[in-house]
Amino acid sequence: MERRALGAGLVAAGLSAVLPRSGRAQANWPGQAVRVVVPFPAGGTADSVPRIVVEGLRSIWQQPVIIDNRPGAAGNIGTAHVANAEPDGYTLLAAPPPSLAINQHLYARLNFDPARLRPVIVMGTSPNIVEVSNKLEVRSLKALIERAKEKPGGINAANQGMGSTSHLTAAMFEAAAGVQFNHVPYNGTAPALNDLVAGHVDLFFDNLSSSLSFHQSGATRILAVCQAERAPQIPDVPTVAETALPGFSAIAWYAIMAPPGTPDAIVEKVNRDAVSVIRQPEVRQRLLDQAVQPVANSPQEAAAFIAAESRLWGEAVRRTGLRL
Repeated sequence: MERRALGAGLVAAGLSAVLPRSGRAQANWPGQAVRVVVPFPAGGTADSVPRIVVEGLRSIWQQPVIIDNRPGAAGNIGTAHVANAEPDGYTLLAAPPPSLAINQHLYARLNFDPARLRPVIVMGTSPNIVEVSNKLEVRSLKALIERAKEKPGGINAANQGMGSTSHLTAAMFEAAAGVQFNHVPYNGTAPALNDLVAGHVDLFFDNLSSSLSFHQSGATRILAVCQAERAPQIPDVPTVAETALPGFSAIAWYAIMAPPGTPDAIVEKVNRDAVSVIRQPEVRQRLLDQAVQPVANSPQEAAAFIAAESRLWGEAVRRTGLRL
C-alpha cells in the first residue's frame, strides 16, 4: 500500500513538473527567431504589408522576425509549408486571399486545408478597382456598362491570370451588370498594367494599391472602387455600389495565420502584439500610403471574415466554371 502511494506521489510530482514547463514555454514565447512565410514574391503589397507589421513585432518581441518569401502555384507552395509546420508559433503565414479563400474552390486538389489554419489577424484591406485605358472613351462606370452591353465581348479585360482576383472580380462584375468581356490573361499585375497604359487592352480590375500611382499620374483612369465606401486616397472616385451595382464588393486583404494546432495562448499573443503595432500612428500612415486600410481585428473576427470571403470568392469561381 505504501509503495502504491509513493508511486502515485511520484507520478503526480512528475506531472506537476512537466505541465508548468509547457505553460511557461508558451508564456515566454517567443524564445527564438520567428519565421513569417509570405507565399508570393517580394515587392508587391502582399509582401510589403507584413514587412511593415513585422518591423514592429521585432521591437516588441526582441527576437529576429524573418520574412520568408516562398512563391509559387498562386500561393499554395508557401501556404502548404506553414500548414505542415510545427504548431509552436515559430512559423507563421502572411497571405492575401488566393491561398486562404480562393484556391480551394479553384484547384481540384491542394496539399493543405486552409480551413484548418488558425486565423490570427487581418492586418488590412485594399479594394479592387475598375480601371480603364485612356484610349477607351468612357468616363463613368455607367458608360462602361452601356458600352459593354452594346458590344458583348467587345471590351478586352486584362487580368493577372485565370483564377486571379482580377479575373474573378471581372466575372463577378459581368454577372452583376449583365455584360460580357473578352478576358485577356497575363502573368501578373505589371504586364497587364503596361498593356493597359499602352492601350492594348481596355479594362483592368486591379487592386488600388498597385494602380493608384498610374491613376494619379493620368496614365490610366479609375472609374470606380469595389468596396462599400470610397477610398480616402481618391475620394472623388465613386464606388461601384453607389454608382450602378448596389452591394458589389471585391477587396484584397492581408492576414496572419498560424499552423493547425497552434495553442490559443500563442495565437492571442501574436494578435495582441500585432494589434498594438498596427494601431501606432506611423504604421497606420505607412499602410494608408500603400492604399491599405488598417484593420487589426481579433482572431475570432478574422476567422468570420475569412469564412465570408471564401464563400464570396467561391461563388465567383463557380460562375466562371474554371478548375485548375
